[in-house]
Amino acid sequence: MMLRTSLLGYPRIGEKREWKKALESHWAGDTSSEELHAEMKRIRLSHLQKQKDAGVEWIPVGDFTYYDHILDTATMFGFIPERFDYEGGQVPLDTYFAMARGNKEIHAAEMTKWYNTNYHYIVPEIENTTPSLTENYLLNAYKEAKEELDIEGKPVIIGPYSFLKLAKHYKHSDFPELLENLTKVYSQLFTELADEGVQWVQVDEPSLVTTIPEEDITLVSKTYETLNKEVPQLNLLLQTYFDAVSHYEKVSQLPVAGLGLDFVHDEGKNLHAIQSQGFPKDKVLGAGIIDGRNIWKAKMKDKLVLLKEIQKVVENDDQIWLQPSASLLHTPVTVKNEPDLDETLIQALSFADEKMIEISTLQKLAANEASADSIELQENEQIFADLKAKGWRQEEPDRTAFKEVSRTLPYEERRKEQLEKWQLPTLPTTTIGSFPQTRDVRRLRARFKKGELSNLEYQAAIKSHIETWIKHQEEIGLDVLVHGEFERNDMVEFFGERLDGFAFTKNAWVQSYGSRGVKPPIIYGDVRFKAPMTVEETLYAQSLTDKPVKGMLTGPVTILNWSFERDDLPKQQVAFQIAEAIKEEVSALEDAGIEMIQIDEPALREGLPLKREDWQTYLDWAVHAFRLSSSHVKNTTQIHTHMCYSEFQDIISAISALDADVISIETSRSQGDILETFEDNVYDKGIGLGVYDIHSPRVPSEDEMLHVIDRALSVLPADLFWVNPDCGLKTRNEEETIAALKEMVSAAQKARNKVTS
Repeated sequence: MMLRTSLLGYPRIGEKREWKKALESHWAGDTSSEELHAEMKRIRLSHLQKQKDAGVEWIPVGDFTYYDHILDTATMFGFIPERFDYEGGQVPLDTYFAMARGNKEIHAAEMTKWYNTNYHYIVPEIENTTPSLTENYLLNAYKEAKEELDIEGKPVIIGPYSFLKLAKHYKHSDFPELLENLTKVYSQLFTELADEGVQWVQVDEPSLVTTIPEEDITLVSKTYETLNKEVPQLNLLLQTYFDAVSHYEKVSQLPVAGLGLDFVHDEGKNLHAIQSQGFPKDKVLGAGIIDGRNIWKAKMKDKLVLLKEIQKVVENDDQIWLQPSASLLHTPVTVKNEPDLDETLIQALSFADEKMIEISTLQKLAANEASADSIELQENEQIFADLKAKGWRQEEPDRTAFKEVSRTLPYEERRKEQLEKWQLPTLPTTTIGSFPQTRDVRRLRARFKKGELSNLEYQAAIKSHIETWIKHQEEIGLDVLVHGEFERNDMVEFFGERLDGFAFTKNAWVQSYGSRGVKPPIIYGDVRFKAPMTVEETLYAQSLTDKPVKGMLTGPVTILNWSFERDDLPKQQVAFQIAEAIKEEVSALEDAGIEMIQIDEPALREGLPLKREDWQTYLDWAVHAFRLSSSHVKNTTQIHTHMCYSEFQDIISAISALDADVISIETSRSQGDILETFEDNVYDKGIGLGVYDIHSPRVPSEDEMLHVIDRALSVLPADLFWVNPDCGLKTRNEEETIAALKEMVSAAQKARNKVTS
């Protein structure tokens, strides 16, 4: 009997971002819907062929999407908000994209983080919708793979429990009834798949690794009992990832044919669960042994030891599917497109395509009794010996313990000094930091990197863009300005390129949301400050205006969470190294006379562990890292921070503990839902709730923004409130940006008149 191999999902973006380019060409009006569909099919089939060529036995289908897999599920089940004028049947492509991105008339659906990752999903809106099957996307995907490539695919879909947990706009008390109604539609979906001859369906239930109440497990049991009763001939693999499954004893007894567990990010809990409580003899175990989220090659000797422990519990090898710990959506496509990286580092990296090879290698090693002496194992061990020999991985003292750091004065006292220093009006206006990264700006950076421009020519061009946008900001009437970040390709990559311990790729793109991709830096060694990174541009901007210009930095926790971190040190130790480096940059700005400094931490919330019992440990070190980078400044130096698209209700006390003088948080796309947090919690520091959604091309009206401001002022004191967009403006064009900011300033002035009259 032989171990089988499986994938949970494959990156959509393409080796050279073909997927992104196809979407953006269509959105720009350069290609028709027919041309988009044809290109998407070509990309989709090429991805499936890759997996087939790599020898993957259970290849996922239906994980490919035109924007987001949760949006796909919502539209497949007819969850279309009323504002989109949906009349039933197959959802039009324009409606699909409008839900994702908005349009000139309608605001988009909310977007938020996918569990504890940097991927964003479109939040389903349940409202009063009765679910129905508008189109069986999974059936189409299965048939295409079989007919075009002779692949017996494994359809993948988010499970009904997790789908509802990720959704909004329903009463908590209605959850059982909604789940029951949704289960009926899943039954219909699965029946159609079974009738077509589908053997296995991967049903993702990542919410089962979160802290969930006992009564929810009862609902989950009822759900899968119904599905098993309605479609007994279909094998369901209930797949979990990102942490250890909660309530293992009951989840393992659900009437499904298989259970997928993460043996990488579970801190050993899943292994302990199967060892102490056993594993059902009638189920397949999807063993997530290869890391699906980080990019380091697996230490095969360690993985074989883990696998042998699993095999002691699951005695029949054909019951074990070797697979990544999560969908490979979270990794770049292939290492082969990174020829400029250090050869030692390249050998140690494993992206999506290489992880498929690792799974195959692990399968072969497990089948070979003499594997301990195999060439594959020897070569694998040499990779990590070479890393150590480079001196990149020093034996550092344990720095996970930390002493409290704090500002000299508490907020209320230093605020008095800041009010006197800055003399800002009530409801001051500002932006989050970046301005449009136009084609000209991107071309400018590319030419400089290629050596086509001298440093002097490049700096002159950057300064020209700064001059333009300082002038725009003054004409618009903003109170606190920014330099625009035209020299920055990415808010993490920019800083990593200027610090020790980071490596950078050319084509290792990962989807963040929609067509937006990021290239996470690779932290391979100790992080250290080298020289000031932002002082020159910020000082130049400040020289052009009498209004304050904020210094713009990325915080240590975000740099860590948005990088592929080294795996030989505790995360918090790496965070503290980064914090020390950012602290040096804060000092350099302050010494240069820049005394309003924003240290963005948009990824602080996404790093929160999925189980509540683990939260406090993470928040303690995350808050400490931020304070380590910012608490040494003068009383009059105003520290800002920014967070976007996350659920902040659960961590409001930790946000306050950051002790930033001003924090800006998204509120526009969620239509002000975050405001409920401040109805129940007192927040006593400066706060800006983003009054419009920058991810949509739509320019909201003054009245819409005034409504958000008025609602915010019903729960927040006017003397602490700031007015700003909900995120940076790099993805928008100049015309949209100026128009929206003018409306925002006008709305702020009207609100200011109300509260000061």
